[in-house]
Amino acid sequence: MRILAKSKLPEVLDLFSGCGGLALGFQQAGYRITHGVELMENANRNANYNLCLKQGRPANHICGDVTQMADDVFLPEVGRHGCVVIGGPPCQAYSLIGRAKINSVRDEGTFLDDHRGFLFEDFLRLALGHHARAVVMENVRQCTAFGHMNVPEVAAERLEQAGYTVFWTILNAADFGVPQIRERMILFAVKGRVTPVLPRPTHSGRRYGGLYAGTGLKAFEACPHYLPARRRMRRDPAWLTVEEAIGDLPSLRTRPDEPYQANNMNLLLPYEYEPENAYQAAMRGGEEYVSGNVYHNNPRDYAIFDRMEEGDTYPRAAGIAREIFAERRRRTGVQEGTPEWEKLWRETVPPYSVDKFLSKWKRIERDKPCYTLTAHLSLDSYSHIHPWEPRGISVREAARIQSFPDDYVFQSNMGDAFKQIGNSVPPLMAEAIATALRKMLGEQEDSAWQNVQI
Repeated sequence: MRILAKSKLPEVLDLFSGCGGLALGFQQAGYRITHGVELMENANRNANYNLCLKQGRPANHICGDVTQMADDVFLPEVGRHGCVVIGGPPCQAYSLIGRAKINSVRDEGTFLDDHRGFLFEDFLRLALGHHARAVVMENVRQCTAFGHMNVPEVAAERLEQAGYTVFWTILNAADFGVPQIRERMILFAVKGRVTPVLPRPTHSGRRYGGLYAGTGLKAFEACPHYLPARRRMRRDPAWLTVEEAIGDLPSLRTRPDEPYQANNMNLLLPYEYEPENAYQAAMRGGEEYVSGNVYHNNPRDYAIFDRMEEGDTYPRAAGIAREIFAERRRRTGVQEGTPEWEKLWRETVPPYSVDKFLSKWKRIERDKPCYTLTAHLSLDSYSHIHPWEPRGISVREAARIQSFPDDYVFQSNMGDAFKQIGNSVPPLMAEAIATALRKMLGEQEDSAWQNVQI
């Protein structure tokens, strides 16, 4: 199968770009990102800095609302090799966490009233308006069940009617060298008739047995445009673990009683160790210092984190808190029912129900891939407590777990950086997606492409 040279690759239009994880993967696969749109100003600034300015090219992502843009907003700027439209319309209306939050704050209506659930229509509108040579759309797996609507199937039918070969699949980021179990729906569409190509996994989960089995995927086989992901090969390297991903990064807290250091996001610290594996070396890219060494300040809970075992969740944390309270009460001699007793309780024991917070606190296990990072990290990091230090993970550790290289600089505050990382497509998985698309585009000579334009 012929693979297109870089000089003949279509330009990429990056919609709903976030801080640029999907675009970075396409860039790493040889594509040129020529236009981008993102509503969140800070995320747009990060995309521009890391994808363009840092490489000496002018900024090409604009801060704007896709829903207010003309179908052909970037024409006639798209080059003669056509364009690829990529993007991940917001997932909050689809994700289980997002649905629960929406339902909890509304007096009337449900998550189905959330307009963000229909932003894929604007994504398709701009893709067709630019006569896209190919389309790649990413979203959470739950987008397959938005009420009674299977979003990728609806999108596939519209693109197929417009003359595209279309299919969608469910990919796990861990299969592509990302140290994180993260399932995502990926839709591919290529103008004309081509043979579908699925990304090839580079890593296997065989070492972990039942940790992840791709549950529920068989049900998708009844969908006309669904293709099962390619099988992992037993000879492939094992999924990367958290320790393999972040073990060389700077130590930020060794004891629970250390004073909190409110580091600046741009503070550069030296690495803790020499690279211990190929992943760490690749993430460093020759850098000697690294930024993003910041984490949430949780003064009440450092002592709790310190006693939690890897894999422990909130029920165990609540038990530890009560143990610590009993120890402090004996040491201070405060009497039950007094204001001093109540103050000590507030300063020691989290006020959350064990039933409702069953898994909302969790200490990462170093010898396994991480579980999915989410945008909620912007508010706190109880869901991802560091495996061997008594704290939540740092921005740089989250970026490593998401496969952002260490020279990807987050020019933002800590909360925004966590949110953007949690919302991103892991660049290594994006690169595998872009490579598969490049093979499909290679079937078409430019002359053939001209014949299938709308």
